[in-house]
Amino acid sequence: MVSTLKKTVLATLATSAFTSSVLAVDIIAIDGSSTVYPITEAVAEEFQKETGIKVTVGVSGTGGGFKKFCRGETVISDASRPIKDKEAKACSEAGISFIEIPVAFDALTVVVNKGNDWAKEMSPAELKKMWGPDAQGKIKNWNQIREGFPNQPLKLYGPGADSGTFDYFTEAIIEKSKSIRGDFTASEDDNVLVQGVAGDKGGIGYFGLAYYVENKDKLDAVKIKNKEGKFIEPSIETVMDGSYNPLSRPLFIYLNAAKAAFDPKVKKFVEFYLKNAGKLSKEVGYVPFSKAEYDAINAHYKSLKTGTAFKDGPAIGLSVKEILDKATD
Repeated sequence: MVSTLKKTVLATLATSAFTSSVLAVDIIAIDGSSTVYPITEAVAEEFQKETGIKVTVGVSGTGGGFKKFCRGETVISDASRPIKDKEAKACSEAGISFIEIPVAFDALTVVVNKGNDWAKEMSPAELKKMWGPDAQGKIKNWNQIREGFPNQPLKLYGPGADSGTFDYFTEAIIEKSKSIRGDFTASEDDNVLVQGVAGDKGGIGYFGLAYYVENKDKLDAVKIKNKEGKFIEPSIETVMDGSYNPLSRPLFIYLNAAKAAFDPKVKKFVEFYLKNAGKLSKEVGYVPFSKAEYDAINAHYKSLKTGTAFKDGPAIGLSVKEILDKATD
């Protein structure tokens, strides 16, 4: 079945003068996830060099990005989690349809200070004990997490509530979205979290793999106990083979469907993004999909199929094919 948007696209293509005057953009404005930012920024830099078309990439967090996107202030929104019902509703009420595009995989990485010689491995249960809402004001030292850990003050650093990384962590570890203790240092800027943990022997934090790879000289990654009972370090290899769980996740860009269909600059950028996403995501420390998966993603984009594959919740663990198949108007 041809989507409503695609029918509109085909009809409106006949009126190119209307299209160019109403829908064309001078600058391709992008905002959203700090986790997806390194990929999109790398793509934008290469695209601008090749075409001279100006692209701006902001970092207001996944939630902040969707607010701008649904107000029509941006044409692409970076997201480290799927769009939520209330965000999709806000877009719909503003007359904005979107195309959901997975671009790469990420390993959400738990990091500690270089001086931390005790927390080399941790389980999701220990992370929940540390970060859960019941820990607020009570769990203040490392020896409260596990017998044998030192009586060292525990200092927590993590993304703020507008971050998709925050949402994913609470869903995967606390098992309830946005349920977390409130007494931690929060920032939408992952570089602030890097600096916090790097400067605090008792510090622990979490963010996307790329920021750890970039700061390996300042931080250590914690091996996480997976569902098979093995302690696994985050890496491109362990994400690709599925052994790093439950903290692996897909990353997305959301396209303003009308702009992606009509505006020649936006179309050119999206096509460039999808052509180079695999190479550039790996260069900045993320995990690319296979060529077959990127071919399927490109076909999904060209179909102009709008909507989200996640109407029933986060659906942690969906494959790329399942994401594309489940997306709906």
